[in-house]
Amino acid sequence: MPKMKTHRGAAKRFTVTGSGKIKRAKAFKSHILEKKTAKRKRGLRQADLVSDADFKRITRLIPYA
Repeated sequence: MPKMKTHRGAAKRFTVTGSGKIKRAKAFKSHILEKKTAKRKRGLRQADLVSDADFKRITRLIPYA
């Protein structure tokens, strides 16, 4: 069977941690930042983990990561 191709868009957005979890950036940090509080924007800087519901789907997109 041929090698699977990595989804390049997903590869740029997700990274796999040492324990095998998938790390992602939080949404809502790109524009319309004036009305968002400093506390909220600070929280959006922190990376988050992919939910259990999405884990299998994203694992298929980045098979060798």
